[in-house]
Amino acid sequence: MTPPSPDSSPPPERPRSALAVLGTYLGPLKWQVVTLAALLLTGTALNLLLPQLLRRFVDSAKLGAGADVSLLVGLAGLYIALAVGVQLMTAGATYVGARVGWTATNRLRADLMAHLLSLDMREHKERTPGEMIERIDGDVTALSNFFSQFAVRVFGAALLLTGALVMFFREDWRVGLGVTLFTLVTLGAMNRVRKLGVEPTRLEREASARLFGFVEERLSGLDDIRSLGAGEHHLRRFLQTQRSFFTRSVTSWRRRSVVWQLSMLLFAIGYVGVLTAAVGLYAAGAISLGTAFLMYQYMTLVEEPIDQLTQQLQDLQKAGASLGRVSELLALKSAVLGGPAPLPPGPLALDFDHVTFSYAPEDPAAQPVLRGVSFHLPAGQTLGLLGRTGSGKTTLTRLIARLYDATQGEIRLGGVNVTHTPLHDLRRRVAVVTQDVQLFQASVRDNLSFFDPEVSDAAVEAALREVGLGPWLARLESGVRTPLPTGSLSAGEAQLLAFARVLLRDPSLIILDEPSSRLDPATEALLTAAMTRLLSGRTAIIIAHRLDTVARADRILVLGDGQILEHGARDALAHDPNSHYAALLRAGVLDEGEGVLA
Repeated sequence: MTPPSPDSSPPPERPRSALAVLGTYLGPLKWQVVTLAALLLTGTALNLLLPQLLRRFVDSAKLGAGADVSLLVGLAGLYIALAVGVQLMTAGATYVGARVGWTATNRLRADLMAHLLSLDMREHKERTPGEMIERIDGDVTALSNFFSQFAVRVFGAALLLTGALVMFFREDWRVGLGVTLFTLVTLGAMNRVRKLGVEPTRLEREASARLFGFVEERLSGLDDIRSLGAGEHHLRRFLQTQRSFFTRSVTSWRRRSVVWQLSMLLFAIGYVGVLTAAVGLYAAGAISLGTAFLMYQYMTLVEEPIDQLTQQLQDLQKAGASLGRVSELLALKSAVLGGPAPLPPGPLALDFDHVTFSYAPEDPAAQPVLRGVSFHLPAGQTLGLLGRTGSGKTTLTRLIARLYDATQGEIRLGGVNVTHTPLHDLRRRVAVVTQDVQLFQASVRDNLSFFDPEVSDAAVEAALREVGLGPWLARLESGVRTPLPTGSLSAGEAQLLAFARVLLRDPSLIILDEPSSRLDPATEALLTAAMTRLLSGRTAIIIAHRLDTVARADRILVLGDGQILEHGARDALAHDPNSHYAALLRAGVLDEGEGVLA
């Protein structure tokens, strides 16, 4: 199936409660559920018939020399045939149940992934990627294991248990009443004990999420950890995190194990009771020897489903905790929502109108990162964005792409408020190239197309040649289908690949975040040529640390402490001896430390 678009606007309504999640993902599989029910009913009926055959066989065999051998052979053959039928029904039910469970949870996993991608950056900053992985994979896998066996083991066990109790009543109402009371007491006791494991299981899943997050963060920062010789400290911290997970896992297991321990104790009592009743009735001549065997067999049919329920109750504890966490995640709502107004075609003019932004608007003590920013960038022109570290340059560009929304003020593209246009349209028309380019362990074409099958190989090749990577492409053994291991490219090649990605999308506004800050002069010259081709006919914003990077910009905007220090045409500012930009030109560098931009 095709998962919903993560940037669709407005986002699809998703279930919030645990029961709603179950209904949403199991409801569409009703015909498979009907097939599953038919298999379970048939298998249960055959299972209940087997002790009846056994009773008749025992009573017939008890006659000794007078027994009808052909009847015994027929009963034995029928017993074997029905037993095989029970196994076939069970196998079929297991297959259909697994198919139902995995189909439902695969849909849930896809929707959960799309939902996470649709959340705004504020939500992602509050959780580590490792925690997100645990939610999508760990929690949903726990649900998959539960769903795939729930119908077969729980529903089937309930059918078998009910049938066995009915059969007890048919044989002797007193024994049936006693076994029924025993079953009710056993199920009630186990249900009370089961609740003891819910909270420890939830804490275990949270500890697992923290462990995943810790590992992901350390692997991401492996270069810094090695270069600074901090491996021992991080290993010690890992052991502390692992110890917390282990402790909570053991505590959770102990609480869950009480269920089956109690079950074993109660069934020891139950078997003694049934065997005592059977022996007493047989001794009194009230039942035959075959009926005594039948009662024992039906008691095993009572134990088997309760044992299944006992095991599933432990899985239910895990699934319940996971389902609650998944429901909480699906209930999160993105504050960044789109509207119906389309953006006009062609290059887009950009307007900031008294824009103020804070990463913590709910905290009155938090200082805004941008304060009252207003400027106009005509369509098709390039803006060089300068300023000291922390002045708000990157934040300003994030607001354009709506990774965050302005706290106050308005941002317009082509005269349209960015909050009024569909998110998928906005992010298709606005492209951002960051300083750290993310590459995937996939083919060259998948790295450029972001796994879009509709992008042709020819289009990918054309984009690579357009940014000057034609010679590099010619050296690849399988062309654009060549696998591209992460870390195999230089910083300059990675930036050029990012430019090729943008060309494939053909956006109307491009944001380049410090594209040449880590490059040597020769590579920067190649990048500058590619940048010229990339920006032709498009509106662009370039965040730069080097003067050469903004030498071809039409306009310059200098930020300082979240406010505009100056803004104007580049040539005019260059010839104004009192401008910040002219001071930078005289200094020959973009000094982000003390001095020129202070």
